Amino acid sequence: MKQYQDTTLDKNNTKKKSRITIGKAFKTIIWPRRKLVLIGLILIVISRMASLVLPWQSKILLDDVIPNKDMTKLYEILLLVGIALLLQAVTSFLLTRILSVQAQYVISELRAQVQKKVLSLPISFFDNTKSGALVSRIMSDVEGVRNLIGTGLVQLVGGTITAVVSVLLLIRINPWMTLFVFLPVTIFGFVALKAFKYIRPIFRNRGKINSEVKGRLTETLAGVRVIKGFNSEDQENKVFEKGVALLFQNVKKSLTATAIISSSSTFLLGLASLGIMGIGGYFMIQGDMTTGEFLSFTLYLGLMIAPIIQMSNIGSQFTEALAGLDRTEELMNMTPEEELGNRTLELNDFKGDLVFTNVSFAYDNGKSVIHDMSFKVNAGSVVALVGSSGSGKSTIAGLSASFLTPQSGIITIDDQDLAQLKLSSFRKHLGVVLQDEFLFEGTIRENILFPKPNASEAELQRAVKAGYVNEFTDRFENGLDTLIGERGVKLSGGQRQRIAIARAILADPKIIILDEATSNLDTESEALIQKSLATLIKDRTTIVIAHRLSTIKMADQILVIESGRIAEQGTHDELIVRKGRYFDLYTYQAKI
Repeated sequence: MKQYQDTTLDKNNTKKKSRITIGKAFKTIIWPRRKLVLIGLILIVISRMASLVLPWQSKILLDDVIPNKDMTKLYEILLLVGIALLLQAVTSFLLTRILSVQAQYVISELRAQVQKKVLSLPISFFDNTKSGALVSRIMSDVEGVRNLIGTGLVQLVGGTITAVVSVLLLIRINPWMTLFVFLPVTIFGFVALKAFKYIRPIFRNRGKINSEVKGRLTETLAGVRVIKGFNSEDQENKVFEKGVALLFQNVKKSLTATAIISSSSTFLLGLASLGIMGIGGYFMIQGDMTTGEFLSFTLYLGLMIAPIIQMSNIGSQFTEALAGLDRTEELMNMTPEEELGNRTLELNDFKGDLVFTNVSFAYDNGKSVIHDMSFKVNAGSVVALVGSSGSGKSTIAGLSASFLTPQSGIITIDDQDLAQLKLSSFRKHLGVVLQDEFLFEGTIRENILFPKPNASEAELQRAVKAGYVNEFTDRFENGLDTLIGERGVKLSGGQRQRIAIARAILADPKIIILDEATSNLDTESEALIQKSLATLIKDRTTIVIAHRLSTIKMADQILVIESGRIAEQGTHDELIVRKGRYFDLYTYQAKI
């Protein structure tokens, strides 16, 4: 099995593959918050203008105040520089307070949007995607937004303003020295642009690797009992080590590129400073430049160079942010299951007549699981699906629940094409109880109330008693408020299944799908559950998948499924009389 493949997207379900550009990020993320960004820009301009006060006053200090021993002017300079420093401190605080907080708010908004989008995707997407990888996509990929909305953007703009103003002031002091500075700065800009173009795919690939590693780690932690049961800790350690090694190689590449930028900036801009020392020294010896002008030039040069170095760091952050948003955009461009096909019909006055007409389905092209299948489940009746493992029973249940869509044929509910119904109008009448029922971490009460959080205590207690949950919760110190651990790990299989059935009873659906609902039960629990299931399925359209054939004797219709086709069809008594495949299965189980 190949590890760490990028399986986080169903390519057949992607509307288009797009790259987030600066323009698109500006339009969708920055422009809607333009007022806050404008405030940030005003603050950064005030801060940068205040930073120019020190070099300006330094020239006056050296050339005028000290030679003339003007104490009054000295105090004025100190006061002016002090006010400038205070302005820088205040604006810096306000920038962080306004923009950084807003950036975190945008991140939380984006996470909510991505999570909402992910839950709208079809079941097939989740079948092909690791849950841990999705967690990484939702939580990590959007974090780069803080560099677009946060102080990164305004620092980029503010740095540009500072650099431009500093250049104008440098030219005013000495144009020849300024011209010399431009050569290494231009070379550095060229190197930086090339490096950023190289880094972006690396950051993008890092997100993929990171999601795969997190996905595998999530699986490892969820399956720790299996791992320990098979003494496979070393095997899992090697798989994880391989993943983090790939991540390390990716990080190493990006660090190499950023190191090139950093070292080239240090060398080239240091070279500029070295040249300025030589040229400035020459001009001062010749009497063409004062000491104050040289100091002022050096400080202005620092103000010009610092933003350039800062912009290179911000450029790396922007590149990483855009790479993460690329991956987020891939998810956001995927088609929700509600939009797959032409789902425009509303299901009103639900009765529950379910009809399969010449239905075929394949998970992979050319590998059909269901072949030209036709049958009818009358409203309020029970149909049972039996057959060997892999025969297609669960696929039929998935098609009935609209989790899957047939490649050919039609499934109707109350004479309306299920593929054209709005999913919400159908699924609000649907209830499912699965073989490996999923329970959420929390209390028994919270899990039963899941489909109907606002149910009354009386409704809850009716569901608890109907599902015979009270048979074991009465023995617990905290009763229904007992914490059950992740996926209900603190409960037995039978207890989890009874909670799942109570949950379905509380939901009060019109159509029920029971996929091996009694498979995890001992004999005593099964007897109790059979009573609660009788209550659950009464007057409801019910599809039952069962290996224990003794549990489906009272079904109105039994379908024997073999290799994706209906081998036999009839009631229990009719099929026993025929002495066909069902008779063989039933008598074999009876002997056991």
